Amino acid sequence: MSKKGRVFSGARPTGRQHLGNYLGAIRNYVTMQSQYDCVYCVVDLHALTTMETTRDLKQNTFEMAPDWLAAGIDPKESIVFVQSHVPQVTELYTILSMVSSLGKLTDLPTFKDKVRLQPNNVNLGLVGYPVLMTADIVLYKANFVPVGIDQAPHIEYARETVRSFNYRYNSTALIEPEMVVTTVPKVLGTDGQRKMGKSENNHIELALTPEETQKVVMTMVTDPQRLRRADPGNPDVCNVFSMHKTFSSPEEVEMINTECRRAGIGCVDCKKIYAKNLNANLAPFRERRAAFESNPGAIWDILHDGARRAREIAEATMVEVRAAVGLPE
Repeated sequence: MSKKGRVFSGARPTGRQHLGNYLGAIRNYVTMQSQYDCVYCVVDLHALTTMETTRDLKQNTFEMAPDWLAAGIDPKESIVFVQSHVPQVTELYTILSMVSSLGKLTDLPTFKDKVRLQPNNVNLGLVGYPVLMTADIVLYKANFVPVGIDQAPHIEYARETVRSFNYRYNSTALIEPEMVVTTVPKVLGTDGQRKMGKSENNHIELALTPEETQKVVMTMVTDPQRLRRADPGNPDVCNVFSMHKTFSSPEEVEMINTECRRAGIGCVDCKKIYAKNLNANLAPFRERRAAFESNPGAIWDILHDGARRAREIAEATMVEVRAAVGLPE
């Protein structure tokens, strides 16, 4: 079956992946492989814009790979690699910076958010983050980029940058990527209020043991208005119930929905059922992950081979870019 085009997506190296990563991105990565030529990248250079120490950077980069592979990303079907292993991306980043408006970069809402979060570390890389992101995408001539709606300004910026480059240098070397909006709703953390994330310490790692998973699940906030076991609950405002919809059977979801509202089931029992079903769902993943993790050399081989394949595409693009700009051979 012919593919519909090329997809690029990158993720910052945060180490072992959690449930929010899986539901929000990784599951979609796996699905897209059957329809598109997929290029998936651990964007370690991007991570430098917010890091004050890189002590764990290499290990965090490595830890993402077995999660991706165990979830079903196939290195024979997709290119999986580390951003810094393809030096052409920084070359293109430099060239694209010449057609990038500083005013537009500093007006992007994501830049303003980062400035608020790290006012003492507003570095040049942070300002140029969308330019590097553009280089990531167009270097591989990606047709589509799957992102959440909050990333829409970055994709539009990438499209504008491509138009600026092609106009200035009278070129067709770069193509405008299209945004594919992911439809997965925001995955809340164990606190039931904020998006699941390591920085919030409200996450559930995919690679936890069943016992560790149950322990974390039992800390999850449920209906805040339900103070006693005898009080009727409201599943509509309960984050645990929302997760049941993904990991429990329709019959269990209906039972919990009914019994919670009439206090026929308590929050402790509800969370135990969720933990059991979550562990059952993750069991095959964890088995595959353990097999990958037992052979770190094989994982690095996959990443290095992915980088080799990525460099072939990247260098072909850069030949066109250099010629368009007029750089000497």
